[in-house]
Amino acid sequence: MALALFDFDGTITCRDSFAGFIKYLVGKIGFYAGVACLTPVVTGFLLGFIRAWRAKELMSIFFFHGRDARKFEESASRYALEELPRIVRRNAMERIRWHQQRGDTVVVVSASIASWLRGWCEAQCVDLIATELEVKGGRISGRFLTRNCSGREKVRRIAERYDLSNFDYIYAYGDSPGDGPMLALANERYYRWKRVWPPNMTTD
Repeated sequence: MALALFDFDGTITCRDSFAGFIKYLVGKIGFYAGVACLTPVVTGFLLGFIRAWRAKELMSIFFFHGRDARKFEESASRYALEELPRIVRRNAMERIRWHQQRGDTVVVVSASIASWLRGWCEAQCVDLIATELEVKGGRISGRFLTRNCSGREKVRRIAERYDLSNFDYIYAYGDSPGDGPMLALANERYYRWKRVWPPNMTTD
C-alpha cells in the first residue's frame, strides 16, 4: 500500500489559491485596496522582518476578521467547486487519478486554508491536511487555529494523521522550499514535476 502526498498551490494548481479566494470574496478592487493597506506587512516580509506565516496570518486577519463563519464557509465551498478546477493542472489530476487507480492513499498537504480546499478534496475523493482558521462566537477571527502547514509542520501533521509504517512506499510532490521536509519523507520525490533526490532546502 502506498501513500501519495501532494502540495496544493503551485503543484496541483498553476496559481495561488489564497489570493484567488480573497479576490473571489471581496472582488479585485477590494483585494488590491487591501494589499495597499498591507504595504507595511508586505515590506516587512520582503525585508525579512516578518516571517512568511505571520504575513499570511495578518493578511487573513485583515480580509476575514469578523465574517460570519457559516457564510464564509459557504463562499469557500463555492470557490472550491467553481473556481479551483480552472487553475488545476491537467498533469496533476492525471497523477492523482493514477494513484487512485492503484489504490493508493492520496493526501493534499497544504499551507493554504482548509476552508476552500475541503470541497475540492471531497469532490476528488482525496484526504486533506491544511491550515485551519479560528472561529470565535460564530465569526472568523482570521487567526490560525493550527500552525501554518508548511515545512516541518507538514511532516508533523502527516505523522499525526497516518502511521507511516503502514505504507510500503511513499510518493511526494511539491514546488517550494516549504515542501522540502515532506519530500524527504518519500521514497519517490517530485519537485516541480521533476523526479529528484532529497532536496537541500531550508524551511520556515
